[in-house]
Amino acid sequence: MALTAYQAQFKPRMKRAIRLRAKADRRARCYTKRLSDAIGAAEDAAMQLNALNQLYNVDVSTYTLLTQALHANSGQEVLEDHLAQSTPGEEAVLFNQVPDGNGGQPLPNNPLFGGTGGGHANCTARVNGKGVGTGGCSHAGCAHG
Repeated sequence: MALTAYQAQFKPRMKRAIRLRAKADRRARCYTKRLSDAIGAAEDAAMQLNALNQLYNVDVSTYTLLTQALHANSGQEVLEDHLAQSTPGEEAVLFNQVPDGNGGQPLPNNPLFGGTGGGHANCTARVNGKGVGTGGCSHAGCAHG
């Protein structure tokens, strides 16, 4: 059974959203690991400063305000724990048949889904988010008419 334009529009939009989610996950993992490493380095520096404070009888702050807040509120162990509890691509992606909504007509372009905006919800001159040429739409106000 052939897909309607509405159903066909779903597939590239969903694939794009899943790619964006995977990219965000990779970046979050990278930054979490880097932040965890930075907190660990701050803890190493704090131990050295503490030893120097005791050895030379001085009082130099062992943490900066930022590293103290990171150490106190999350800590390296918490971040490592979050990383260990999840794995990349842990959510299974299952494509189900999309119900034929909107009378089979594609939805208008939407910048949220990578569209440029414009278009008409009931315009048949747009298939899968692509125009079929200029002058193909008689709807007043359509961006592709």
